[in-house]
Amino acid sequence: MEVILNKDVNRLGKAGEVVKVKDGFARNFLIPNGLAILKTQANLKKLEQEKGRRFLELEKAKKQAEELKDRLANLSLTIPVLIQEEDKFYGSITPLDLAAALKEEGFDIDKNSILLDEPIKSLGIYEVSVKLHPEVLAKIKIWIVKK
Repeated sequence: MEVILNKDVNRLGKAGEVVKVKDGFARNFLIPNGLAILKTQANLKKLEQEKGRRFLELEKAKKQAEELKDRLANLSLTIPVLIQEEDKFYGSITPLDLAAALKEEGFDIDKNSILLDEPIKSLGIYEVSVKLHPEVLAKIKIWIVKK
């Protein structure tokens, strides 16, 4: 029996794929659990429409990420920190701190999107990558200065 997968199924396939499975597996597990639907002309047509709609949504999201990347390219963040002797921090600058600083500038970016190998622990100028979309990576310039 051939079915169209609604969701990713381990060792079987990804959502939207047409796979051939045993009748009992499809009737007793895949279809009742909403993991698949029967392969019919109507369902294939629906699948194609869904793929087209999903493609347009992904393109729109990518375009928005590109626009945000252009806005971030012109941004230079200055973060003042308290310094102890010999220019040592009392703490460190983490992605959470960078996300808060970006929010103050009007950019709502998730801390998990900020790619920082290790926390910043000294004064200076840093270039940090921000993953806005699976295909779009922006760079922002961070200035760490004395308070």
